[in-house]
Amino acid sequence: MSAIAAAYSLLQLLITGSRLLKNAPVIPSRRQAWLIVAADQIFAYAMVSAGSAASGITNLNRTGINHTALANFCKALPSFCDHIAVSIAFAFFSFVSFAASSLQIVTWLSSKS
Repeated sequence: MSAIAAAYSLLQLLITGSRLLKNAPVIPSRRQAWLIVAADQIFAYAMVSAGSAASGITNLNRTGINHTALANFCKALPSFCDHIAVSIAFAFFSFVSFAASSLQIVTWLSSKS
């Protein structure tokens, strides 16, 4: 999910950058603005869902499961678990970024009414 969200963000950055270089409006129509809001919301919810799922599994890896043979995985590979924790933090940061982008465009849409 992170790779798809990064590709979408890079595409948005390239489109916005090319419009800025041409002195064209960044968001040419209300329809496109609503499309961007919808896509941002989809990616925001997907990222928070992926981060939540990863945090649950990572918590099991850190603590282990007492009633099964699954031991504390992070004792053997602490750097791996630290990398996963950073990845989860970035997933939640991307959620906040997508939500802020949606909020910014909705504010722009409401001022154009």
